[in-house]
Amino acid sequence: MQIIHHGAVNGVTGSCHQLDVNHHSKHISSYLIDCGLFQGAETAGQSSAEQLQITFDINNIKALIVTHCHIDHVGRIPYLLAAGFNQPIYATTATAALLPLVIEDALKVGVTRDTTLIQACINRLNKLLVAVDYGQWITLPINLGESSSSRLTSTTAGINTLENPPGYTKAKLKFKPAGHILGSAYVEIDLSSPKASSTSNAKTSAKTSHRVVFSGDLGASYAPLLASPKSPYRADTLVIESTYGDKNHQGRKDRSKQLKNIIEKAVKDNGVVLIPAFSIGRTQELLYEFEHIIYRNKNNPIWQDIDIIVDSPMAANFTQKYRQFKMLWDNEAKRKLAQGRHPLDFNQLTTIDSHQDHLAVINYLDSVNKPAIIIAASGMCTGGRISNYLARFLSKPTTDVLFVGYQAKGTTGRDIQTYGPQGGYVYINELKIDIKATIHTISGYSAHADQHNLINFVKRMHHNPSHIRIVHGDDEAKQALAQEYRRLIPTAEIVIGKE
Repeated sequence: MQIIHHGAVNGVTGSCHQLDVNHHSKHISSYLIDCGLFQGAETAGQSSAEQLQITFDINNIKALIVTHCHIDHVGRIPYLLAAGFNQPIYATTATAALLPLVIEDALKVGVTRDTTLIQACINRLNKLLVAVDYGQWITLPINLGESSSSRLTSTTAGINTLENPPGYTKAKLKFKPAGHILGSAYVEIDLSSPKASSTSNAKTSAKTSHRVVFSGDLGASYAPLLASPKSPYRADTLVIESTYGDKNHQGRKDRSKQLKNIIEKAVKDNGVVLIPAFSIGRTQELLYEFEHIIYRNKNNPIWQDIDIIVDSPMAANFTQKYRQFKMLWDNEAKRKLAQGRHPLDFNQLTTIDSHQDHLAVINYLDSVNKPAIIIAASGMCTGGRISNYLARFLSKPTTDVLFVGYQAKGTTGRDIQTYGPQGGYVYINELKIDIKATIHTISGYSAHADQHNLINFVKRMHHNPSHIRIVHGDDEAKQALAQEYRRLIPTAEIVIGKE
């Protein structure tokens, strides 16, 4: 067995991991786990074409397995299809419903407006998509190999391998809830083969198996809407994210109180509050939290009068999908529905659809002395409608910008977060914008697990992994998490993932 990383090892974007089975055999079978887009500093020195092209051999890849449909995990799928990939694409039922919407939007924004080309890509995607329910084992296609003894090792090239591969003859896949966004999952892949052993008089057979777990992006505990992920029973090899491997989030009550206080102070001067948020996941969690605050503050005119604007047609589509799949909500959210409340659809919520309406809202807010909360993508301010709001309002002292999610190195969001409190500037739409707005960060609303969650994910397994490969994080986060895992399982091999 061999694992090769094609992304998310030098940072937090471009997630793409290749699992080779029977690597030393002519019967090699490969599975691709995610195929995401690079963003921020990880695109430095590369042209758009270089960032998108599939540079690895796809001839032996028997399936693509999608953990969830954030663009940094699925954004290169159209280019994988263009390279000739024609194998099954496995995803949870909810992810399979969301993925065509995400890919269509990504193509419109970053590639082409040619509806014929876009529809051809979506049609091809839909033909290959296989929806799988959580907790259901399915058999993956595999080439047959020969049996022999095996031992797990690692190499300096960022590959972990089984020497003398056992010739696995069966591969199974199961999705388990990851609690990150709707439909998100971590992946269990069970490799097995009957292995014959001889004695003096007879042959007996025993089963050789190895279980590989890919975490995808794990959700934080006690996040709104979705239940927290539960650890797998077993993992022999674990490939795990480390976005917040060196940090812990605020508690739920603290972050909700901080959100309420920031908004109340921010709107006293009648300025706008800009919240960059991804269309899927973070936007819905924020709506859920705002509905809760409004419900709890029925006698507070600030909360009863303020407009909450979601300026994103994609976010509106995804919010509708969240309602459609409400059976996946956690118990708290289901109780609110039973009480007749509508956590994702309340009176003060306005959704902006067309680009013309988007520009009209910016002009309106710039001409009136009235506070408003605007939630718009992209979550790292690398494009999308939030850029137009920032270009107009970032230089106004009455503006507040609230970051509720991770800002990768090299993104506009990270620059605002870093230089804004110092009175610095950023370039948006090729214009130099002085930052006079007040900048806030609430880490507790991250959809990613923090260090405590990542440790518990491993700690609560009944059978600890013998090999852990840490990916999807800045160097400091990966190193800090590796140190914690070495304390937790001294006998395990802990490796920082490399391409």
